[in-house]
Amino acid sequence: MSSIDKSSTFKLGSRTVKRLGYGAMQLAGPGVFGPPKDPDAARAVLRAAVAAGVNHIDTSDYYGPHVTNRLIREALHPYPDDLVIVTKVGARRGDDGAWLPAFTPAELVQQVHDNLRNLGRDAIDVVNLRSMFGHMEPGEGSLEPQVTALAELQHQGLVRHIGVSSVTRTQLAEARRLCPIVCVQNHYNVAHRNGDALIDGLARDGIAYVPFFPLGGFTPLQSSTLSDVAQRLGVTPMQTALAWLLRRSPNVLLIPGTSSVAHLRENLAVADLHLPQDAMAALDGIAAPAGAR
Repeated sequence: MSSIDKSSTFKLGSRTVKRLGYGAMQLAGPGVFGPPKDPDAARAVLRAAVAAGVNHIDTSDYYGPHVTNRLIREALHPYPDDLVIVTKVGARRGDDGAWLPAFTPAELVQQVHDNLRNLGRDAIDVVNLRSMFGHMEPGEGSLEPQVTALAELQHQGLVRHIGVSSVTRTQLAEARRLCPIVCVQNHYNVAHRNGDALIDGLARDGIAYVPFFPLGGFTPLQSSTLSDVAQRLGVTPMQTALAWLLRRSPNVLLIPGTSSVAHLRENLAVADLHLPQDAMAALDGIAAPAGAR
C-alpha cells in the first residue's frame, strides 16, 4: 500500500477518490494571476502528484486565468482513467488581477466551455458553483438560476456532477432541491469550525465536504497551540492541520495546494501521521466553544 492510500477513499458522485487530493491554485503566478515563474516546475508538481497516487485534482479556469487548466492539460493529458478533475465557476479576473463576479447563467455556461477547452475534456467530472454573495464567509441569496443552468449542462452531458462552494445551509438546501449535489467546498479548519454540523449532516447523506484554507483565519493563540502540537509530533503545523481534517470525518476530502514537489510530498505524508489522543484533545480545543461561533 502506498502512503497516500492510507488516507482512505470516499465517493465523489459516481467516482471514488482518495481523500488526499491536490489543489492547483498555487501553480499560477503571484496572487493566482498570470503564468508561474517556472512552468516546467509547475508541470513537474502535477506529474509528481499523480505518480504518488493522487486521483483528485481541484482547479478553476479563473486561476490565472486559464493558466492552471492549461498546465494540467500539458502535464497530464491524456489523463489516467481514475483521475477526477473538479473545477469551479462563478468568478472572473479583472485586468488588474481583481476577483470579480461572473455569475449570470450565460457567464457560467461560457466558463464551463472554457474549462472543457483548456482542460481538453469532453465532460467535466465535477463543477462547483462558487456563490458570489459573500467573500470569505458565505452570504445569503438564491442560487436557483445558476444551479438550473449547470443542471442543463449536466443534462447535455458536459458536466457529470455538480457541487457548491462558499454556501450557506439555506443555499445548499435550495440547490439540492434542484439537482443532486455531490460536494460542498467551504472554508473550514481546526480553528474555523462553523461547518461542524453541516459536515456531519453531509456525511450521513454520503456527500463530500472539501475544506479550503486549512491554515486560514487563525488567531496568534490558536497558531501557537497548533505549532506546539506539531513540534511535539515532529511535523509541520500544516501537516498537523491536515491530519486533523482527515480525522474529522470520513467524508472530508483534502486539496492542499503547492507549487513545490518537496512541499507536495510533505502534504501527502500526512496519510502516515497518527495523532494521539492528547494531540487531538489539544487541537479540538483550538476552536471557540460552539455557542461563541
